[in-house]
Amino acid sequence: MINVKDFTKKERRAIPRQEMTERHPKQRAKYFDEVTLGYSLKEAQFEAARCIQCKDPACIKGCPVGIDIPAFLEMIVSNDLNDAIDKVWESTALPAVCGRVCPQEIQCEQVCVVGLKKGNEPVGIGNLEMFIADWARAHGVKNKVVIPPKSGKRVAVIGSGPAGITVAGDLAKKGHDVTIFEAFHKAGGVLLYGIPEFRLAKDIVEYEIEQLQELGVKIEYNWVVGRTVDVDELLDEKGFDAVFIGVGAGLPNFLNIPGEDLSGVFSANEYLTRANLMRAFEFPKYDTPIIPGKNVAVLGAGNVAMDSARTALRLGAKSVKIVYRRTREESPSRHIELHHAEQEGVEFEFLTSPLEFIGSAEGKLTGISCEKMELGEPDESGRRRPIPIKDSQFFLDCDLAIISIGTQANPLLTNTTDGLELNEWGNIKADPDTGKTTKEGVWAGGDITLGQATVIMAMGTGRAAAKSIDEYLRAKN
Repeated sequence: MINVKDFTKKERRAIPRQEMTERHPKQRAKYFDEVTLGYSLKEAQFEAARCIQCKDPACIKGCPVGIDIPAFLEMIVSNDLNDAIDKVWESTALPAVCGRVCPQEIQCEQVCVVGLKKGNEPVGIGNLEMFIADWARAHGVKNKVVIPPKSGKRVAVIGSGPAGITVAGDLAKKGHDVTIFEAFHKAGGVLLYGIPEFRLAKDIVEYEIEQLQELGVKIEYNWVVGRTVDVDELLDEKGFDAVFIGVGAGLPNFLNIPGEDLSGVFSANEYLTRANLMRAFEFPKYDTPIIPGKNVAVLGAGNVAMDSARTALRLGAKSVKIVYRRTREESPSRHIELHHAEQEGVEFEFLTSPLEFIGSAEGKLTGISCEKMELGEPDESGRRRPIPIKDSQFFLDCDLAIISIGTQANPLLTNTTDGLELNEWGNIKADPDTGKTTKEGVWAGGDITLGQATVIMAMGTGRAAAKSIDEYLRAKN
């Protein structure tokens, strides 16, 4: 019997990357079941054995929450799975989530020494994080954290997305009384309403929320801070000693072209919220109104655009096209998401820009007037600027258009909170090392400070803020 634990470094380097099994594209494009099927224990051990246990592991520095990656990988190799998940839990409350949706290819895996050698692939760190988290959930393994005596301090966390979950969990482990105020009827933030079931199953998010509540964190649903209550009320009237703002950046950007008010034109935020949080994909069990669309156009080419396009396919669309004014190379989506979309039958209209939404006399979308583009000199983003080609207009037939060109900060909370300094985009200014805002007793993190960022980046800001809040509360004693 082969025991990878006994392999030499040279033998470890010779192991090919173990790719996760995926459902067949033609099968998965009809259903919302998760695309990846995970590793077996043997596959996970072979993949983990590819790590050569560097003396100065760059992967730890490449992880925004500083997971001790070599340590938990070697524990998998040795079949010490309980120790492996405990090691991961030391740094992150959401390993099952991060293993699935974080862009490891530009973080920990990008600096993996194994992958830097010509012809080699980096160790599949994200896949292994997913494996060990799924193993723990399947075997009922819980985080063996010892909660210290109650500090007597109360913290309000606004928003239950990745940043809010991280802050709440870290502070609960320090003995503080934490209450999350969530605007929706379920917790999870963008993990729940933004990421489709086939990329991140909702029961995984719900499991992570249950873990949080087992630490003693309370969750108040249907509280819109800035409307139901404001930040000053939380501090002055409700007796919280500190407030963390993690409300994300949920206000969608629009194209501001004629016809955006036609029936059949959605923002990606609304479309995905209806499909995910409101479970329109489970009709008739959940009778949530949504236009399935026969011919669908998704405007934009980021990860959210890919999610929208692949959701439309699963809701029965015959044709789905990504319309993007640059080329594939400039697409801001993860390569794997673009690849999966293409596998499933999504088509791409690159170097194409919308000019106007066209509708019927009844006000229903019938198509989009577009024009072809060419790339000129790089703009401030570093990508080549798209320039219209003269007399290149054409009509794109569609009955559903989904606008996915990014989001910005919703001003509802910030407009009702004195003393919060904002940047030019309306995001809250916060110290990057501590999350402190310009308002006493208030911290912020996640997309409300970063703009649109990754799950793990949001968690990194939450971890830093939790440390700072804990120091602040102890100093108050």
